Amino acid sequence: MEKFNFCSMFYSFCLLLFFPLLLLSSASSPTSKYFINCGSDSSFNLNGRYFVGDLNSDGSFSVGSSQAIENKNPSADTARPLYQTARIFRDQARYEFRISAGGTYLVRLHFLAFSSGGTNLSDALFNISTSNSSLLSNFSVRNSSGLPVIKDFYLSIGVGTLRIYFTPADKSSFAFINAIELFLMEDFPWYLTYAEPNTSATGWQSNALRNLYSVNVGGSEINDTFRRTWIGDDGYLILRGFAENYSNDSVVFVDDAEIKDSDKYENVASDPLYRTCKVVNIGTSESSSSNTTWRFSTRKSARHLFRLHFCNIIDGSPQEVSMSLYIGTKFNRSIPIQDFGLKLFYDFVVESDDSGYTNISISPGDSEIAFLNGLEIMEFAMDTVVIEPTDVHHSRKLILIVVLVIAGLALISILVLFLILRWTRGKKTTKPLFGYENFPHLRGKSRSSTTWKTKNVPLVANLNLKLKMSFADILAATHNFDLKLLIGEGGFGKVYQGVLASGMKVAVKRSDSSHGQGLPEFQTEVMVLSKIRHRHLVSLIGYCDEGSEMILVYEFMEKGTLRDHLYNWKESSDSSGQSKLNWKSRLEICIGAAKGLHYLHTGSDGGIIHRDVKSTNILLDEHYVAKVADFGLSQSGPPDPDHFSTGLKGSFGYLDPEYFRTFQLTSKSDGYAFGVVLCEVLCARPPVISTNRREEINIAERFLSWQKKGQLEQIIDPFLVGQINPNSLRKFGEAAEKCLNPEGDRRPTMLDVCWDLEYALQLQQTKNIKEPLDDSRADVSSDFTMSQVQHLNSYSFPSESSSPVWLFADQPKNG
Repeated sequence: MEKFNFCSMFYSFCLLLFFPLLLLSSASSPTSKYFINCGSDSSFNLNGRYFVGDLNSDGSFSVGSSQAIENKNPSADTARPLYQTARIFRDQARYEFRISAGGTYLVRLHFLAFSSGGTNLSDALFNISTSNSSLLSNFSVRNSSGLPVIKDFYLSIGVGTLRIYFTPADKSSFAFINAIELFLMEDFPWYLTYAEPNTSATGWQSNALRNLYSVNVGGSEINDTFRRTWIGDDGYLILRGFAENYSNDSVVFVDDAEIKDSDKYENVASDPLYRTCKVVNIGTSESSSSNTTWRFSTRKSARHLFRLHFCNIIDGSPQEVSMSLYIGTKFNRSIPIQDFGLKLFYDFVVESDDSGYTNISISPGDSEIAFLNGLEIMEFAMDTVVIEPTDVHHSRKLILIVVLVIAGLALISILVLFLILRWTRGKKTTKPLFGYENFPHLRGKSRSSTTWKTKNVPLVANLNLKLKMSFADILAATHNFDLKLLIGEGGFGKVYQGVLASGMKVAVKRSDSSHGQGLPEFQTEVMVLSKIRHRHLVSLIGYCDEGSEMILVYEFMEKGTLRDHLYNWKESSDSSGQSKLNWKSRLEICIGAAKGLHYLHTGSDGGIIHRDVKSTNILLDEHYVAKVADFGLSQSGPPDPDHFSTGLKGSFGYLDPEYFRTFQLTSKSDGYAFGVVLCEVLCARPPVISTNRREEINIAERFLSWQKKGQLEQIIDPFLVGQINPNSLRKFGEAAEKCLNPEGDRRPTMLDVCWDLEYALQLQQTKNIKEPLDDSRADVSSDFTMSQVQHLNSYSFPSESSSPVWLFADQPKNG
């Protein structure tokens, strides 16, 4: 009863305290539309929007401590009155807007960096937020083009007051704004079609949404009724499939009152968006399936709202269309479209992965046709707590409120603590296997990244404990993870060089949950590497799973990654400034890696699929012997033809297009990735580069184009010019071409790749080659007989002595 009385008194006091403020708010003249010319006393009409200078405020909005500045030297592109002035904030300040009608509002913020009176707006670094959502964090406008930067946000706002805060990132910085637009998007519909299982759909519209992309698919740039700019989609295409642009200016749109209030679609997007589309039609193609993919940069591990617009405007298409939609690696759905000319959109809430981008793909279903008219990507703004600046006239009230809140929290805390002590009295608690208090240098580290476990819950069960290492030994080997010993960083975490007590050099990979990989990858790596051993696979020396630590210890690879010696070779060059890898050395490294992969694929229980073959996962020891590494994404056992998964795993540029299209994983997916590695070895450039010349973006496409012309010498690494025997180059090109075949069944096994590369190596070492060897398209020379190959049956993962992979002399030599 006492607790009830206290709470009642506390709530009643707060109500009495804030009641005058509520009356003050209700006495104003709120509206649902604002156009503010910041830092100015002038007003003007811009395309039907009447911008009011905030220096002539009528009380409907207000700002805190600030300074108005004027653009003295406007350029021709920014001479519009909207960007002639700005308001800057040295301390936290806010705009307040009285809202009379609740609903979805579009908040548009305008920024243009100019210099005035010794202040350069491009030096600003600041945060923008509302009372409960962060809109922009550590935001700056460093735009060399000198054009305005415009940010759009969708906010669900009720009747009352909206506050937009501008907060400098630090004491030496400041914030600024040129103009603000705030208006109600009347009857703007939201229809949540799908939210991930772990995403609460309740109240999702109340979140602030940051508009990232508005894309007119299949068309050019357009503007809608809300003055949003929709840009064309071609700049985001990475996998075109059989897609082509399609437009229909004569289509008559139909309404269907039973489908999503179609009369409100004018408030979602203008008609021109639905008059164009990108079409995927495989009805006349030899392929049985294809897709078209767009790629967009997105924040890692963030929730996004994907709004996709559909309207069947294709003459002669089926009345009912069903297509497949894929968003990122976690979502796929069948999209049904009915009725010609019916405008539809779907909202999907999907969380991005840790790659920094999101792919959106469409592919035909039973109707053999797919299309997309438009798409929008919006990011959910992060929740934040805004601390409002103190007003001296209200300081006594604030102090009183703070005292009451602290007192109330103290009473509640005492009560909760009392209940906990009573409940836990007599119960025995289990201490964690590893405590941070034992290692002072690790105190303060967040324990939320992984689940703390007890002695009865090991991370990796049924494992040979001879590989288990203590955390204390690893600390000693790495000098408490000295940053001077940091040699790399990947998806799992940071990698340090270390020396064990025995004197062995090792590489120590320590998990970091912020990198996106964690317990599943750790378990997979330990389980795989504890069962296999081969000359061309990196050996696992030990592992540590004490407390929240997940650490892998490998043999140290002195020469680093293959990629370091290809297009990063200047950093690892010898004193003469030339790459250490000539053509012979590159062939031997490729042969070694192929043998390692073949050993993986042909083991017992269906073998192992690596899933992340790339040049950074092929390491070189002190003698340049190649070893395949990083098995965190690998999959054991034979492929299941009936298994379908949307969990695409791999690295951009190396992903098997058939796996990407069908989600069916086989060992031939490793073969495709290895084909990309062969292209890297030949051309000394990354798998994907940013360039305006589309034919040069993807190394595999570029390689295949020149291979078909029979002119591979045009794209080889300039360092190799004059080194490669033409017959060796021809055979190598054929091997890579086979690996890159779009159909997995037509790709070679890694044993076949070994044969081809060994043959290319012999052709390189032979100066005068006569027919039939001069035609490297022959499967194999008479000098390569099966009597030279020993292939032993294996019923479990063998050591190298019984490996079915060794074909020829297994000693790569440094050329």
